Amino acid sequence: MLVPVVGPSGAGKDTLMDAARARLARDPRFVFARRHITRPAEAGGEDHLPLSVTEFRRMQQEGGFALWWEAHGLLYGIPSAMEVALEGGRVVVANLSRTVLAEAASRYPMRILNITAPYHVLAARLAARGRESAADIESRLAREAVLPAALPVETVLNDGSVEQGVERVLAALSRAAADARPTEKAHPAPPG
Repeated sequence: MLVPVVGPSGAGKDTLMDAARARLARDPRFVFARRHITRPAEAGGEDHLPLSVTEFRRMQQEGGFALWWEAHGLLYGIPSAMEVALEGGRVVVANLSRTVLAEAASRYPMRILNITAPYHVLAARLAARGRESAADIESRLAREAVLPAALPVETVLNDGSVEQGVERVLAALSRAAADARPTEKAHPAPPG
């Protein structure tokens, strides 16, 4: 089962997912997909596999990505190797853009993990980062991204301690693992 992780800025997605990844490192039911991004490794942010645009486009043409998208002037890709894990009945956890959720749902069994927090908590966390003005933070939080209708969503409210949030994420992932089943790889139709 594919578990795309989404949520607003300041919800604590990276913090909770890093902790969940560490806690589940020895659990063979789970795979945490590492994204390929056309951003240098030293640029900071998430632990990703950096690629040039040329390298990314070559991998894309060769079928190296199960899913890919463009955002903020960068290209993002989830390696096609995740499909092997899905075929084996494992849970693949991936940080995805909302723009590819409908496509992902049309191709894979899926349950979205929406990590969020109350407005005042999001605002305080964004302010603590010190990267944006109060007006920018308010504008960012006003742009509530809506999830595509009719997709299965499990929401984790991250409004307490990190440990409480991690326990909620682990419980949601355990429910996904209980529902995960091996999938069949789609084979092209034979020439007719």
